[in-house]
Amino acid sequence: MFYRARLQAAAALASLSLLAGCGLLSDSGSEADQKIVVGTTSEPSTLDPAAAWDNSWELMRNVFQTLVSFPTGSTSPEPDAAESCTFTDRTSTAYRCTIKQGLKFSNGDVLDAEAVKYSIDRILTIKVKGGPVGLLGSLDRVETVGDNKVVFHLNKPDATFPFVLATPAMSLVAPSDYPKDEVRTDGKVTGSGPYLLDTYVPGDRAEMVKNQNYKGFANRKNNAVTIRYFKGSAPMVDALQKNEIDATYRGLTAEEVVKLEDNKDKNSTLQLIETVGADIRFLVFNPEDPAAGNPAVRRAIAQLVDRDALVAKVYQGTAEPLYSMVPKGIAGHTTSFFDNFGDPDKEKARQILVKAGITEPVAMTFWFTTDRYGSSTAPEFDELKRQLETSGLFKITLKSAPWKTFQAGFTKGDYPVFGRGWFPDFPDPDNFIAPFVGKDTVTGMPYVKNEITQQLLPQSRQQSDRGAVSKQFERAQKILVDDVRLLPLWQGKLYVAAGEDIGGGERALDPQTVMQMWELYRKASW
Repeated sequence: MFYRARLQAAAALASLSLLAGCGLLSDSGSEADQKIVVGTTSEPSTLDPAAAWDNSWELMRNVFQTLVSFPTGSTSPEPDAAESCTFTDRTSTAYRCTIKQGLKFSNGDVLDAEAVKYSIDRILTIKVKGGPVGLLGSLDRVETVGDNKVVFHLNKPDATFPFVLATPAMSLVAPSDYPKDEVRTDGKVTGSGPYLLDTYVPGDRAEMVKNQNYKGFANRKNNAVTIRYFKGSAPMVDALQKNEIDATYRGLTAEEVVKLEDNKDKNSTLQLIETVGADIRFLVFNPEDPAAGNPAVRRAIAQLVDRDALVAKVYQGTAEPLYSMVPKGIAGHTTSFFDNFGDPDKEKARQILVKAGITEPVAMTFWFTTDRYGSSTAPEFDELKRQLETSGLFKITLKSAPWKTFQAGFTKGDYPVFGRGWFPDFPDPDNFIAPFVGKDTVTGMPYVKNEITQQLLPQSRQQSDRGAVSKQFERAQKILVDDVRLLPLWQGKLYVAAGEDIGGGERALDPQTVMQMWELYRKASW
């Protein structure tokens, strides 16, 4: 039998937490049974947090600690490796954390204030292009106070800084095993998280075992987790149906989700768990490219793209059209692209190009990655190509590459137009604007917009009440629409498919949509 468990809000997660405390989900089986295998199409691009601003966080959340994190049911950062954290001033420019006593890394090194400072400082020193250094724009310096206190001095008020510290990019690493000025590349991990990385085979699997010395918030309901990496969703689903894996996360196609929902295979005993996602997909235009750098070309594409058709044909209800970089469910969401361009219109697009002196079809190359966002990515770009070429105004060539090659290409500025996905670092509108503007961006290309970076973001970051920042972000989205350097396409939902004997799937996704593997367990009886 198939069934769907829905999470509509963080409050639902909190309710489940309370129910679990009363014993609803307490039947977690014997110690020997608690080995879980999870499949995904999202392989890490790096094992070093200083280089990670992508889905590498999936593994990192489970093997490293951060000072603060998001326990199940929480949408605000709470202490993890820290005993307590707080702003020490009214202007939100000094954030002090006291570190728990007795913490150690897996190599035996002490996790103290110096280790925290070292972990954050090396992100700023290494400064990986397209890496998490872009999250630390408000950090001026890190100060240690004795062995167990650290103060983050900010160069401007930033009420979102605790959210930044909660991201896996700010994972704490052992100084003796991580070079201060370069990325660690030996394929190993030295952390203090819920699990130890026992074995890592790139492109194949990551085997994690319970860290017996772990001291943090995670209540581990299994002994070990193996993450298996698949090149496509079809072999992953096949492995699930054959009981070779217990659950899947990231990579299910729309067809596979619909099949599970419709219960077409009457003999199956799988469950499908749906979460309201804040993940988005969008196109990035390279301003240095002769065609993509022309605002008229970008506006014409924005005028032609039919999001409704894209979602209906490729995603079959598992996504919805997105008309701003800030998705539904996040404060400050608007429909600014629709407000500006309206419905797809070939004649309006033609007029935009003619006014700019362009009368011949524009030849462009669109790039996408083959192994990061699931098997629906290729059909998505086929549909975009069809829409643009049907207008007679464009001639599109599609090219693709595995994520590591793709990432290297777009960070070097090699691609005229490319598709990206964004899973939130934290559930705040700031995180859907700030990473894409400034000198260091997640797209690898500078996008200097002084009104956003010097006025709107600083104003919003003075507000500790994050629900009161809509005005600034509405204006920021209007600026992005005027430029069309980024073209939002759709907002997705996230699905976990699992065997009927696996519990905890509805609790496993944190507000950053990162899988907390410790929540999964095998039920002793059904």
